[in-house]
Amino acid sequence: MRKSRFTTEQIIGFLKQAEAGMVVTELCRQHGFNEASYYLWRSKFGGMSVSD
Repeated sequence: MRKSRFTTEQIIGFLKQAEAGMVVTELCRQHGFNEASYYLWRSKFGGMSVSD
């Protein structure tokens, strides 16, 4: 599996931004990843906090 250029903490931060109401397409554009990555991360890391 390919190693992500984003850390787990960064990914969880992106998910928190989306939960707070940021539009997913805008979030992806600002940080340079695609929507498929977002939904994959959400299924893998959704509900986690950085301390987990």
